Amino acid sequence: MTSKDLHFSSRAVFYEPEEHSQSISYPIYMSANFQYGGDIYDQIVGGARKEVNIYSRCGNPTEYKLEEHVAQLTGGTACLATASGMAAISHALFGILKAGDHVVADLTTYSSTHEFFDHRAQDFGLKVSLVDCTDVRAVENAFTDETKVLYVEAIANPTMKVPPLRKLVEIAHARGIVVICDNTFASPAVCRPHEFGVDVVVESATKFIGGHNDAVGGVITLKSDILPADWVEDVRWNTLNKLGAPLSPFNAWLLLRGAQTLSLRLEKQCANAMALAKHLEAHPRVKRVFYPGLPSHPNYASAQEQLQGGGAMLSFQVDDEASGVRLLKRLKLCCFAASLGGLRTTTQVPATMAFLDIPSQEREAMGVVDGLVRFSVGIEHIDDIIADVDHAIENMHIDL
Repeated sequence: MTSKDLHFSSRAVFYEPEEHSQSISYPIYMSANFQYGGDIYDQIVGGARKEVNIYSRCGNPTEYKLEEHVAQLTGGTACLATASGMAAISHALFGILKAGDHVVADLTTYSSTHEFFDHRAQDFGLKVSLVDCTDVRAVENAFTDETKVLYVEAIANPTMKVPPLRKLVEIAHARGIVVICDNTFASPAVCRPHEFGVDVVVESATKFIGGHNDAVGGVITLKSDILPADWVEDVRWNTLNKLGAPLSPFNAWLLLRGAQTLSLRLEKQCANAMALAKHLEAHPRVKRVFYPGLPSHPNYASAQEQLQGGGAMLSFQVDDEASGVRLLKRLKLCCFAASLGGLRTTTQVPATMAFLDIPSQEREAMGVVDGLVRFSVGIEHIDDIIADVDHAIENMHIDL
């Protein structure tokens, strides 16, 4: 039996033990450099790279094990680990694009991604068109002869839009355009974009893959008929190694450990998120709920096709930003903080947190309106989550 024959939950748990010690928990190779004993020097001069250990900015055995594990979880043919999710995004893009190239990206993406596309990319001579990628016609109309990449999120941060991946891949590949998908809000337990033809998948492994709010990292995976088979290694040596964003061995070990419980955690988190979304949708003081698992979601059909469960992320709208902030400040069990994807339910108001540096008109066009509250639902008992949220909502109009 190979890992490909196993169910996802088994593949998440299983990897081969370390070759020399047979340790079932892969070792942490806390070494910056490695001795060139025996014929290692000769192999390096002869062109060997990943086959030997050179220097941990170039690669590390613990990092390689994480990459191997994530590749088989995502259905990718190769994986590259990076120091953060944004490093994964930037390195994937710089591994494909050069000055003069054009990118079509969804208008609604994670704030740092949006800011990169909206103005930082131009500093490198890149051209970017931001469109609503749930509108296939709008995406197709945005393509030009210089378009090299279509960039989307499997579940958009923080509006929970779900673009039709299969259709987008079809129109992009017809023009030879590479499709990159940020799968952070879903994780491989909920969505595997390679199964819908996406060429490159990026994720902040800090979030659901790690799952414990204790390690920062990112991953890039490949499965493509457009990009060369050795594209990931090209990015490793010609982009990551030059820009310098390697993942530390200790964080690689933490993320590898976290990935083993990914399926178990997400099963509980998705169930909790669905229950909370249904409860909030019926709440008289909640204006609107955005959750891909609800039939009321505008992209429900795409979510049903692409997501296994509705995911662990949801957002909902209250009267105004001040009410949203007061709501979150009154939470006791749920955590008012940045980031997402951990064991604890974690909340924020995107407009004045992650998206604070984006002008209000741009935020509103993206759907990041004042009074939008985002929840990353954890593994606590659902009755306790709902009780905590209900108490906060009932008191959100009272000044602290």
